[in-house]
Amino acid sequence: MSRFRAAVLTFGLLALPLAAASPAAGAAVATAHTEAASSVSYSSAVLNGSVTNDTQGGAYYFQYGTTSKFGLSTALQPLAPSSSRIHISQAISGLASFTTYHFRLVVTGAAAGNTLSFTTPKIPLSVAIVAVPDPVAYGQPYTVEGTLSGTGGGGHGITLETNPFPFTGPFVQFGNVLLTNSTGGFSFPVLAATENTRLRVATTGSAPVLSPEITEQVAVRVSMHARATHRRGYARLYGTVEPAVPGALIGFQRVIPGHRTKNVGGTVAKGRTATQSVFSRVVRVHKGVYKALVQVTNGALVSATSKSILIR
Repeated sequence: MSRFRAAVLTFGLLALPLAAASPAAGAAVATAHTEAASSVSYSSAVLNGSVTNDTQGGAYYFQYGTTSKFGLSTALQPLAPSSSRIHISQAISGLASFTTYHFRLVVTGAAAGNTLSFTTPKIPLSVAIVAVPDPVAYGQPYTVEGTLSGTGGGGHGITLETNPFPFTGPFVQFGNVLLTNSTGGFSFPVLAATENTRLRVATTGSAPVLSPEITEQVAVRVSMHARATHRRGYARLYGTVEPAVPGALIGFQRVIPGHRTKNVGGTVAKGRTATQSVFSRVVRVHKGVYKALVQVTNGALVSATSKSILIR
């Protein structure tokens, strides 16, 4: 056999697998059909489609995106040969809420399927708030902070509503309407706390969304001082309570490091003015740290302690 003939035979053998991989003459061509998306949520969806006459087998994927140019695609998946209609689906996630997406099915060896679209729903608005600090000392400022979450939460009008102790009246608007920032955040300043108050935030508009209610606790503001007496080992502990809480119990406590505080006496607050009560009592003391605890039970305020003082 000549070298030329051997080369021709060898070429023919190598060409056979390629010819076998080609569709047979007159074979049906696979057709891709894009079908309506399902299980569409704020951030995910299931893309559906079907393939007919895919007698050779191949692979498929979905193209999708916010424009007709798509830009995103699912992973390539194998497709078994079949002469009947095959239904296929792929889940996608990471979608934006209230956004229209275009998609189509693509099957290898066939024309791309028709293009369909779906729109993700809005995320309902919701409000979460917190008061800082809580409790707050009488007469001191605090803020009501929070976030308006959901589609359209940025740049949305909101109001602060209050219901002061004894909480029997309706909520009323406090201050002006604010606009949330681009991420839905907001902060309402309250310049002077005067009594325990229930708080909530409401969105503006025809269908307002309300936050859960919280209660900002206002603690009495206590100051205490010490003065020497003629009796050795005794000192006069005295101070003020704001606002006026006549009859409130005053407890003097010695702070012992590593132990619980020790009660060393007490007295009762007496009214001085409409906004201030006073207390004073001589008690036996030792060198160390002391503070006063004021206990109130009227419901409009909560108990508090004074700053610690050092008796040498």
